[in-house]
Amino acid sequence: MTLVSFAGVMVVSMVITVLRVSPLKPLRMVGDLYVQIFRNIPGVSLLIICVYALPNLKIIIDYRECVIITTILIASAFGSANFMSGINTIGVGQIEAARSLGLSFMQMLRLVVIPQALRSSILPMTNLFIAVMLTTALGSQVPLLPNELTGLVSYINTRSVGGILPFVVSALGYALTAFVIGFAGDRLDKKVRILR
Repeated sequence: MTLVSFAGVMVVSMVITVLRVSPLKPLRMVGDLYVQIFRNIPGVSLLIICVYALPNLKIIIDYRECVIITTILIASAFGSANFMSGINTIGVGQIEAARSLGLSFMQMLRLVVIPQALRSSILPMTNLFIAVMLTTALGSQVPLLPNELTGLVSYINTRSVGGILPFVVSALGYALTAFVIGFAGDRLDKKVRILR
């Protein structure tokens, strides 16, 4: 669920960021509104809406997809903020040079802005990847998702007398995974970092 969610987060974050830097004010407003709404909604609240309220509107979504959708909606708001900070590291001279070459807005984004913004936002996106991994633990709040670690630990705990031990093992597993992801992100950042 983490990998699928993060792939969705990257795509939606990029689209929202393009909206936020668009020369058209209505598109900028839509992008900013999206970020403000989904950055400020608790994940559990959005998950409950997705799982329990949408069926009343005749929209039935599988539990796993509800968790993935919730994760993507919330994390992409933060991902867009990360991309915006990456965009803000790009020198004004580079944007002006791209304009003077006659590049369109989309060409400028594709050839100049997005590649540099991605390189500048590797560490924040590494942290976001860890947050996405932890957010998918929301899956334990809906009927059992056997592929979600916290839900699996809850299931094991209710079927045996494991007590707190399964949760300690689960927490250590999350912490170790986050450490490995952070280490890999740091190495990747050092490799592609733009020296200024």
